[in-house]
Amino acid sequence: MEATTRRNPLAQRVQRVKPSGIRRFFDIAATMENVISLGVGEPDFVTPQHICAAAIASIEAGETHYTSNYGTLALREAIAVELQRRVGVTYDPAGEIMVTVGVSEALDCALRAVVDVGDEVLCADPGYVAYEAGIIFAGGVPVPIPTRPEDDFAPRAAAYAAAVTPRTKAILIGSPNNPTGSVISREDLEGIARLAQEHDLVVISDEIYSRLIYGAEHVSIASLPGMRERTLMLNGFSKAYAMTGWRVGYAAAPRLFLEAMLKIHQYSIMSAPTNAQAAALAALQHGEPDVQTMHAEYERRRDLIVRGMNQIGLSCCAPKGAFYVFPSIAATGMDADTFVEKLIAEELVAVVPGDSFGAQGAGRIRCTYCTAYEKIEEALERIGRFVARHHV
Repeated sequence: MEATTRRNPLAQRVQRVKPSGIRRFFDIAATMENVISLGVGEPDFVTPQHICAAAIASIEAGETHYTSNYGTLALREAIAVELQRRVGVTYDPAGEIMVTVGVSEALDCALRAVVDVGDEVLCADPGYVAYEAGIIFAGGVPVPIPTRPEDDFAPRAAAYAAAVTPRTKAILIGSPNNPTGSVISREDLEGIARLAQEHDLVVISDEIYSRLIYGAEHVSIASLPGMRERTLMLNGFSKAYAMTGWRVGYAAAPRLFLEAMLKIHQYSIMSAPTNAQAAALAALQHGEPDVQTMHAEYERRRDLIVRGMNQIGLSCCAPKGAFYVFPSIAATGMDADTFVEKLIAEELVAVVPGDSFGAQGAGRIRCTYCTAYEKIEEALERIGRFVARHHV
């Protein structure tokens, strides 16, 4: 009897996605003592006490059941007020806002609601690791749009325009950008908006870092003329309010898109955690002083790490948003994987290879500055010793 060849039981699209380079080095660091981690983009601040208290009060009041698939109406109404105030766009909380399990779920729902098999989605390179993966999981084809260090990695509208084909369905933007901290200028957003309207493209706009901007302007592409009706805006509470573990995000979009996303959400998730929604509501109602305090500290840390990296000899531009720097390691002559592996082994500092975020990240590393000022100072000393030993 002839032996039969067993086919691979895994879906091809899952096999195409490589494991996250961020988690890889986070897991290594977790097994070692005295490591200073500049690897994971998670605020070191504890969620403000009044936000925690709101969740506790929700539990004590017996609010331990499902909410509407859309999320609690009170939270959606507060989100609508916040979006009108900060970005100047009006959404109906009854049918144009959905609360999700973090922005990650909002992104997954948005992509699966819009992308058919073979559709192309344009996204900046470097860009957040989940963008390419999410496009592939949705059956689409990610099309990386190169950004340049001479532009501080800010995406340019002309680069998107050059990549449009008859198969292009959507543009996925993240501003401020993870891993570079770049912010898309109003001029380039206007160019992207014209492109989307000319080619009838959908725009998915990840604005999770929009409260963490330094000396620049946050413009939501949804606020530009003609763009509200074709934009799916994603945001959440993890970064600005130090609520990563609460897993609360949201999507705001015209009803056509929102109802499609809701189908995916209701079959896969049902509703975001009830008590976390109570915490998110408290964050919007009373958390602005906390946001401002944390923002000021992030800016202080940003100045420290940018100055320190450049003094060490790792060329580094000052990010305009988020809490990441993206320095070049060319002075060491190492590739990013070698640099990262040697750095953690020799000096107990964890960072992430830049090419985890796309081909344009080759020869760079991503470092977060969402850890204590004193730890960043110590990390810079360790990195300085390391670079001095390995300088070419």
